[in-house]
Amino acid sequence: MHGQTCTDRQIITITGTERADFLQGLISNDIAQAKTGLLYAALLTPQGKYLADFFLLDQGAHILLDIKSDLAPALIQRLSMYKLRADVTITATEMPVHRGTGTPPAGGFADPRHPSLGWRFYGEARLDPTDTDWDALRVAACIPETGIELIPNDTFILEAGFERLHGVDFKKGCYVGQEVTARMKHKTELRKGLALVGVTGSAPSGTEITANGKTAGTLYTQAGGQGIAYLRFDRAQGDMTADSATLKRL
Repeated sequence: MHGQTCTDRQIITITGTERADFLQGLISNDIAQAKTGLLYAALLTPQGKYLADFFLLDQGAHILLDIKSDLAPALIQRLSMYKLRADVTITATEMPVHRGTGTPPAGGFADPRHPSLGWRFYGEARLDPTDTDWDALRVAACIPETGIELIPNDTFILEAGFERLHGVDFKKGCYVGQEVTARMKHKTELRKGLALVGVTGSAPSGTEITANGKTAGTLYTQAGGQGIAYLRFDRAQGDMTADSATLKRL
């Protein structure tokens, strides 16, 4: 198997007879879809702001939750707070996470966000290491990353492209933050959001973007002459600058 081990991911298992209903009332996507493959979803604040994003996989006796390690303790704490008397057990594990590009291997699952992001595999595996530039892949497809473009207590998931990334379901019913997300969906159009920009030069991630002397957004991950930027669309016109870099919306 050609791929890489993800050293910055944590697997949490969720068991108990009420595990599916419990998650369904919290996450942005429909947990039923996790029975047929990986499901991408987020947990939001009641005000509709992003707290964490993760993958879910329903394996029958339990549901696996694949999350960035930095966010795992806070997520476990929040899920435990919501659990109350539900028959649900939340457990952090040492299960390894692997990923690679191309067709998923036996026992692997396609990354639901975009075909270019390949597959993920859970458990022990023998890998032939590959040197994949994951930042370049996700920049080309404008895929936000936890803790970079996705900022806890700040990001709105529709501005981050979660509809395009198959990370939100508008028919599943209520979940935490659902009302704000639904209102944003039914606006005529978003005024701000992540977009792909051409980049000449470079600037540190988080650098302010200006256009015509006004703040137009923030530049984040860059690779291959392109970057992911959070833009005010009304101001992101023509040539823009971020530090010594010149930008243009693609």
